[in-house]
Amino acid sequence: MGGCLFHIMRVCELFRLPLQLNSAAIIVAHNHPSGGIQASPEDIDVTRSLIQSGELLQIEVLDHLIIGQGVWMSMRERQLAW
Repeated sequence: MGGCLFHIMRVCELFRLPLQLNSAAIIVAHNHPSGGIQASPEDIDVTRSLIQSGELLQIEVLDHLIIGQGVWMSMRERQLAW
């Protein structure tokens, strides 16, 4: 499992600063301590929730990046959740 940051962070907390800054879009990123960049089912589910929440708030989620050990992966580029 990827150990997703969002298990301990509520969606509203993630959007708090973009709302305060009147942002039109955000890019989300989290790391996998294992060093791997494979998206877990939880990563995909959370990303879908973020996209849906962003649509309601009129803040586009441009991408969700997973950072590994010296590598990264774009979930949007791989069409995971989009």
